[in-house]
Amino acid sequence: LLSPRNKLAVIHAPVFGVNNAEPALAAVLSAVENDYGVALLYGKRKFGSAEHEVILIDSIHAKEGPVNDFKYFLWQHYGVDSGKFDYDPEYKDFVRSAPASYAALRSLVGPGDGGPGKQDNDRFILAHEWMGLPLAFAAQLADPWDWRTIFYAHETATARNVVEFDGGHDTRFYNAMWTAPYYNATMDSVFGSRDNFYKHALLKQTLRCDNIFAVGDLVVEELRFLGGMFRGANIDLVYNGVPSFPLSLDEKLVSKARLQDYTENLLGYRPDYVFTHVTRLVLSKAMWRDIRVAEHLDWLLAEQGKTAVLYMLTTTQPAGRRSEDVFRWEAEYGWPVRHRWDNGDLVDLEVSLYNSISAFNWGSRALKIVLVNQFGWSQDRCGSRMPADMEFMDIRRGSDLEFGQSIYEPFGIAQVEPLSFGALCVVSNVCGCIGFAQRALEKTREEVELADFNNLIVANYTSLPPGWQVFSPWDALNIGTAERDQIEGYNSAYVARQIVERLPKNSDEMQALLTTGQQVGKRMSWEVVVSDYLLPGLANATRR
Repeated sequence: LLSPRNKLAVIHAPVFGVNNAEPALAAVLSAVENDYGVALLYGKRKFGSAEHEVILIDSIHAKEGPVNDFKYFLWQHYGVDSGKFDYDPEYKDFVRSAPASYAALRSLVGPGDGGPGKQDNDRFILAHEWMGLPLAFAAQLADPWDWRTIFYAHETATARNVVEFDGGHDTRFYNAMWTAPYYNATMDSVFGSRDNFYKHALLKQTLRCDNIFAVGDLVVEELRFLGGMFRGANIDLVYNGVPSFPLSLDEKLVSKARLQDYTENLLGYRPDYVFTHVTRLVLSKAMWRDIRVAEHLDWLLAEQGKTAVLYMLTTTQPAGRRSEDVFRWEAEYGWPVRHRWDNGDLVDLEVSLYNSISAFNWGSRALKIVLVNQFGWSQDRCGSRMPADMEFMDIRRGSDLEFGQSIYEPFGIAQVEPLSFGALCVVSNVCGCIGFAQRALEKTREEVELADFNNLIVANYTSLPPGWQVFSPWDALNIGTAERDQIEGYNSAYVARQIVERLPKNSDEMQALLTTGQQVGKRMSWEVVVSDYLLPGLANATRR
């Protein structure tokens, strides 16, 4: 938290012995701490050329009076029974923090210009996901006229819950959702009540906000699927911005050469193509789909006399492994090509993923997969066989293809980050970034003459084979693990053929992918998101 690389200048944090605030500011922050029994950290953090205020709350010793008053308000006005959900530490922490969080916010910005019958339309609270809702509700309790509140749905928590915890995953869920309108069916009526799920209970109360933002097109549909007033509620699309960086072909080739050097050090061959998948290791990322596609790719590449490597940079441990452990494992048994699960190397989902990778590598000819279960991409983090001049951006700039075939992906920034670096991006058809990419492509074609856009490959795992019929959402419930496996096996072959057709065969084709990727990528920036989506959405909130 206090590391210089975080660029956080702490101004007020008595728990850390920091008291650099002006006397007036220190007085109001100390009053909040005393009134609510919390510890505050106030500071300013740099984001590029901008600087933003930051407030962090430690509510572990919060006074019960204000917390219980707020819980009663949630139950009385919104029907949210905290007694059912206090078992969950996340729910408990965010609800306990809300009264003090709002008091701290108000002490910094002061009262608004609103009053009964007169809404202040210049102040907004954006509740990012369910974690932001308690703060928004606390503002509605204390100063209902002073704020416009907006729920920013970075996912539909109920939909994620349904998708992840059934073997049919996205194939089952989305086929049910897309047939539901014909039967006036809702998520609860199809999949059963989720009222005991605290995120679902809070999600249903987002209609109390002045507007709802959705990070992807499918999130809009998922929210509608909740039924009731969600069907007619105003929901504005506000995508995530995707970073876009200028890059020349020569620079890309330098990064790719480093990845090829690394592969040669690890595996003893210099691959024609470098594939990557940079992500968190959670169920929704569906890493097994990469292996399914790789099974077909291996044969297709071998037929052409080409070779490739797929680096999966993913781990269940957010901080990764200690560097000294990595260097020791590298010397003992060849990490990251080989792994063990009895010494802290492989943990949780990494075990089953590595077992699948090992089975694939045993029989493959042209393509090998390397699991790098580490946070970071440099020699000091990944061992002595990685080139000394390797840096994290090399795995983005030098990649020929980035996988991202999730079963649930409201947007998917990581999947399309390499777009502007000239990589093929292979995403599942339930990734929210597809809609933004399509809109950016249309805008690009309005402004410049654009050749075929081959950078994005959509892997469709929800389309059913010929003869499979889903007439109602309840029919889709028959899609289980076996049925999804069959569909993935069939459709992954088509994805592999598309990949082989689109992989660049020479520098001219690499340049074409780089040019089109940058032209479309720059129209997916945060500047575009703010001007075309966020600001109109804020304006809509003031019209309620």
